[in-house]
Amino acid sequence: MKFGMSAYCLTPAMEQGRMSVYDVIDFAKAHGCEHIEFVPFSLPFVDPQSSKLNESLCDSVREKCESVGLEISTYSVNADLLKPDESDRRREIERVKRHIDAAARLGLKRMRYDTSSFRRPFETNTVENFYRELPMMIDGIRELHDYTSERGITTTLENHGFFVNGSDRILHLIQSCGFDDIKMTLDVGNFQCVDEDSVAAVKKCLPYAEIIHLKDFYVRKKSALPGQTEMFNCNMGSWFETMGGRMLRGSILGQGDLDIWEILRVVKASGFDGYISLEFEGMEPCEQGTEISLAMARAIWERV
Repeated sequence: MKFGMSAYCLTPAMEQGRMSVYDVIDFAKAHGCEHIEFVPFSLPFVDPQSSKLNESLCDSVREKCESVGLEISTYSVNADLLKPDESDRRREIERVKRHIDAAARLGLKRMRYDTSSFRRPFETNTVENFYRELPMMIDGIRELHDYTSERGITTTLENHGFFVNGSDRILHLIQSCGFDDIKMTLDVGNFQCVDEDSVAAVKKCLPYAEIIHLKDFYVRKKSALPGQTEMFNCNMGSWFETMGGRMLRGSILGQGDLDIWEILRVVKASGFDGYISLEFEGMEPCEQGTEISLAMARAIWERV
């Protein structure tokens, strides 16, 4: 098992100019990370306008990680393979392929992409729509699977957002694709978005997990937050609403309301031998929140 972090943790520092991606790599190494995960937030591995691969950035990031001895574990990209207009859907699939090219250029053997927008309207996130749109998701995944397989990359799908989330939905999607090499990015916190118990969901999904996203949330009743105006914001540090009407906000690991001790106990008891990647998304300064969370993750792991 290897502990590490997602560069996503330090996105605010990159957006605000306090850190470069090379500083993020040094931060991860200095704080004992065995691997780092990249997401294309403030990191234009693929130009958002031209959709062209930024080969020089990919190469320099790969070389920087090699120079400090830090493994790149995975690459994660938001995507929506359910766009109603076919031409938009084709463009989205081609966009994801460019990110697959970026993952290959970075030297990766695994990457995760979404199948549905995490900002999809709540009223459309029904089980009826899930099964109705399942064939479209499978078609897109199979096309992208061919593309990743040619490049020696394993696909992982994540319980992300509000539509393709919950243990039953994500496992059904993985199983329905018909490929043994499609695995799961298991996010222990995201189950809360659809009001599922994280400990129980982690137990169900662990056999499919290739990589684990480790995070924590504060969980509150909506009525306990009068005047709250950030409903369904989902930005770092903001409260957002779950499918069941509770409110979540990212926290420093071990300081929120998830039973992180039991979650890590379950993971450790299972013999999981993959990658654990911290995703800090609280309102504290991201450098501080990430540092504390990394230390907490190791301390809990040693004691469970």
